[in-house]
Amino acid sequence: MRSRNLLLAAGLTAALAAAAGCAPADDTATPAASGGSSSGGASCAPANLKTVAAGKLTIATDEPVYEPWFKDNKPESGQGFESAVAYAVATKLGYSKDQVAWTRVTFNNAIAPGKKTFDFDVNEFSITDERKQAVDFSAPYYDVTQTVIALKSSKIAGAKSVADLKGAKLGAQVGTTSYRSITEVVKPSAQPQVYNNNDDAKKALQNGQIDGLVVDLPTAFYITGAEIQDAQIVGQLPQPSGTPEQFGLVLDKGSSLTGCVSQAVDALRGDGTLKTLADTWLSSVQGAPKLS
Repeated sequence: MRSRNLLLAAGLTAALAAAAGCAPADDTATPAASGGSSSGGASCAPANLKTVAAGKLTIATDEPVYEPWFKDNKPESGQGFESAVAYAVATKLGYSKDQVAWTRVTFNNAIAPGKKTFDFDVNEFSITDERKQAVDFSAPYYDVTQTVIALKSSKIAGAKSVADLKGAKLGAQVGTTSYRSITEVVKPSAQPQVYNNNDDAKKALQNGQIDGLVVDLPTAFYITGAEIQDAQIVGQLPQPSGTPEQFGLVLDKGSSLTGCVSQAVDALRGDGTLKTLADTWLSSVQGAPKLS
């Protein structure tokens, strides 16, 4: 899957089968979950889980969703890294594929305070202390870096350092750690532009309204390889201060499911499934330049 369009990956079944005996690499076991019970074993069986719908596991994500996290905006397909992770978690919890129901919730609504209409949401949510005030997170399932992309004709196309971006007009999706990386790491002289979703942000980049767009690394590879012909990866940004950025599943604040979902994620890391799924769906994200 070194071709940068990321469209020819194997399905979830093959990925899970290949996981046996693999060691984890992309994910770091850190105690990122907050709230909920730490119980496991029989207490995490479907009959004992208080889900939104009895006998079902309701999983949320945004509308639309993008590759390589999901394929063809169809989270129910099991294709794409996060779709595959969601079904792997469901399987660990004892739910079959036909017992999984998908719902659409916008990124900002998913992390806002208030009762949720889902059991967990998967949508590249970076785990932050601020967000933990409103929601629970599972244990992390992916380590991530933020990346700047630009048109090949952009004035920042040849940037080698963060300092080279100081005079650039950069953009990112609202409420994301991509935006945080602009304000905390780059600290450009121009006010960053904020967009409701990555589709709007990509259009702004193509139209020359911004010099560069900040997204996570796998998304950067997909955009530059399959969506915007004249775009390129400028480089990965250093991590903001604090712990490395990691993605976690979002749950209702104080959810009784948090402990069981975290246990399932940890088990998937331990048996090599997370690494196999990352190798399957995100294998072309290696080797991007790093901005000093």
